[in-house]
Amino acid sequence: MKASASAEEGLAGAKLALVVSPAPKAQIAAESLREMEDWVPLEEADLAVVLGGDGSMLRTLHDMIGQDRVIPAYGLNLGTFGFLMNRYQKAIRIRDRIARARSVAVAPLGMEVVTQAGETASFYAINEVSLLRETRQTAKIEISVNDRVRIPELAGDGVLLSTPVGSTAYNYSANGPILPLDSQMLALTPISPFRPRRWRGAILPDRMKVTFRVLEPDKRPVSAVADMREYRDVAEVRLAIARELEMTLLFDPHHALDERIVAEQFAH
Repeated sequence: MKASASAEEGLAGAKLALVVSPAPKAQIAAESLREMEDWVPLEEADLAVVLGGDGSMLRTLHDMIGQDRVIPAYGLNLGTFGFLMNRYQKAIRIRDRIARARSVAVAPLGMEVVTQAGETASFYAINEVSLLRETRQTAKIEISVNDRVRIPELAGDGVLLSTPVGSTAYNYSANGPILPLDSQMLALTPISPFRPRRWRGAILPDRMKVTFRVLEPDKRPVSAVADMREYRDVAEVRLAIARELEMTLLFDPHHALDERIVAEQFAH
């Protein structure tokens, strides 16, 4: 990921879309915002203003990918943590805040899935892709990096590959590392590993490709979850950064997302 200049350039005359979470708090806040702008539908907008939490931002970004039209997004937090959002304030002048905002480029993981039945599917993950056991049986997964087998057999609850954006989410809960936004790295993190005993994951350059192959899939079925999309009974999952779908998130100058990520590592 990389930081770029102010969003002020090109803002004049930009068409804005307001995307609101169904949560009551966000719906109430949206009433005053709707009076401040001539909002347009997302498919007609030059920039999206997202009102809600991180989940709302992720859904909006996925909607953009689905429409094959990715525009910058500015989030206002009315959720819980709001790592991808800015602080919500009443009576805000939304265009003034956007004009002063700074942008961060975010590239999602592209995922190709092959199921045990031989069916194939593709999807994208902005946070992470997780492989998880479907039954009481321990999952067994072979892990390759750039077509070279690095872990012949990981036994445990599963494994995940996280972007820097997602490194503070499920990855962190699984004892994975928190990655700075501009690190251009990926976190490869086992989930409750049993074997190998001493392997606790790896940090990889984001130019590398990762392949998970499920071992004994009939006896030990595994699902693959990319953000909010789940695929059952997978045989193989291939992952690589999709640079052609790079997205732009806008943050207030004082937001200091990098500082929040550093602070999270020292939280009690």
